[in-house]
Amino acid sequence: MSFDQLASGAGPYLAASHGALAYAAGLALTLVLASFLTPAHWWRRPTVRGLAILGGGAWVFGALLLHGVTAAPPHTAAASPQADAPTQQASAVLPVPGQRYRVHRDLNVRDAAGVGSARLAVAPAGSIVTPTGRHDGDWWQIRYDGGPAGVEGWASSLWLRRAAEQ
Repeated sequence: MSFDQLASGAGPYLAASHGALAYAAGLALTLVLASFLTPAHWWRRPTVRGLAILGGGAWVFGALLLHGVTAAPPHTAAASPQADAPTQQASAVLPVPGQRYRVHRDLNVRDAAGVGSARLAVAPAGSIVTPTGRHDGDWWQIRYDGGPAGVEGWASSLWLRRAAEQ
């Protein structure tokens, strides 16, 4: 059983225990290093300096160990049957040319992708727009037929819903 399978089934309890183990190992590593790298008379009685060294070292080494344990290993297509799932999800959010979308809130139609581009029109909430199929990240090129003349421009896809959705 891999670490990912174990972690996905155990939930937050496993992650919390890994954190406690990482910081305990960080404290142990700090104690070992402090015994070799600091003078012995520093540890004869408790001082603020000793507490700072132990606390800071445990925090730094524990965070480094925790980061190393929780970092996701790289997956290859042969090793994971779900390797192409992100590609399928990404294609689900791409504009479908000719499909109608309803504007969720008032939407600025711009001459280029980005909030700094000039506004060509404002499509009011509830109006219908049609993407052309071109996109730049979350920005879709759309056709808006409202107003006196149809406008083709760029809009943020975050404000669009499929026309069939409520």
